[in-house]
Amino acid sequence: MKPENIVPNPWALVPLGVFFIFYLAESVAAGAFYKMPLPVAFGLAPLVPIPTRKGNPLHSRIELFCKGAANSNIMLMVLIFILAGSFAQTAKAMGAVEATVNLTLSILPGNVLAAGIFLAACVISVSVGTSVGTIVALTPVAAGLSAQTGISPALMSAVVVSGAMFGDNLSFISDTTIVATRTQGCKMADKFKTNFHIVMPFALLTTIIYILLGSGAQSSFAGGTVSWIKVLPYGAVLAAAVMGVNVMLVLLGGTVLCGIIGLLTGGFDIWGWTTSMGAGINGMGELIIVTILAGGMLEMIRCNGGLAWIIQKMTAKINSRRGAEMSIAGVVSFANLCTANNTIALIMAGPIAKEIAQRFEIAPSRSASLLDIFSCFVQGIIPYGAQLLMAASLSGVSPVSIMQYLYYPYLLGIGALLAIWLGYPRKYRLNTAKN
Repeated sequence: MKPENIVPNPWALVPLGVFFIFYLAESVAAGAFYKMPLPVAFGLAPLVPIPTRKGNPLHSRIELFCKGAANSNIMLMVLIFILAGSFAQTAKAMGAVEATVNLTLSILPGNVLAAGIFLAACVISVSVGTSVGTIVALTPVAAGLSAQTGISPALMSAVVVSGAMFGDNLSFISDTTIVATRTQGCKMADKFKTNFHIVMPFALLTTIIYILLGSGAQSSFAGGTVSWIKVLPYGAVLAAAVMGVNVMLVLLGGTVLCGIIGLLTGGFDIWGWTTSMGAGINGMGELIIVTILAGGMLEMIRCNGGLAWIIQKMTAKINSRRGAEMSIAGVVSFANLCTANNTIALIMAGPIAKEIAQRFEIAPSRSASLLDIFSCFVQGIIPYGAQLLMAASLSGVSPVSIMQYLYYPYLLGIGALLAIWLGYPRKYRLNTAKN
């Protein structure tokens, strides 16, 4: 069915209501997010439209769900998730994460320790593509340095979270980058360039703030031996991605390079390599399942008129590109507040954002950039998100105490709003003469 023939229908959004009831309400009732497994919540949501949709036989409704779940864009995301998990776990098993931590910490200036940890977290998160992984790797180090220098542990934890969200937003192998670019139909390199222009001034401003807050502290951290060859895969993957090489080739090449280095350096044998690849793929299992289920559910919502109704209501009073971009920011931010998971928020908001972007002639790279930025902004400041919960657990402070020092996520949100208001960067927008 062609989109223009779809009649807006608010009742088509019932599956989203079912999802929020089972996920959000159950999590609140249990007193903690992530109590309700995401695959279960997404698995229950389609049970409403499949048996209740009128006008088609049951098998046709099931086929519609399967069509959405097996959409070529969904399947491509699944393949990328598989390769990203394989690369990330192989690199970790080979010793690349430890080598990168040692490299970045070994060059930290002692009198600007907080800023140095922020920059280290930025480098590591861009390299490994996961904010939680960066927090797990670096927060214990930051907590130890806090005890040695007298710097507030809440500040040091916030520094790590801030740097981790920088990489979550910009890394080529981040889940959020993969979903944002695939749902908007743009190249990762184009999204990176648009994103880079928006976030870098505020990353530099954050660095200056942390220099001022942490000045005078002396670092007594003794880093381990830096193995430069083990850092090579991250550099190679970043360089290839920036040059516009197909992301699947980039991740496959990175996995092979990690495997070769691991075999040469004794990081693992051939069976250790295959085991690490398998572990990485398995680690993506929940995200893959949720992506497939969400694809099927969103296709049913779209065909029943749910997305058309949302877009109709959101754009009814919008007559400019600026307003359209604000609506994109709003829908992904709301989804993130409800799910406490920026990847899932992007999967849900991506199709809506694409329709709005096409209607108001917003470049795909810009809509992808705005989606990713606002999802990372919200994810980086909510005290019930995995990032703050993990950092608080590892440093022994409360998530709320960390929030006061999260300068980068706050500046990231402010910067994105300014970019929308000013139409910046104009180089990466369509029809720049319009507002």
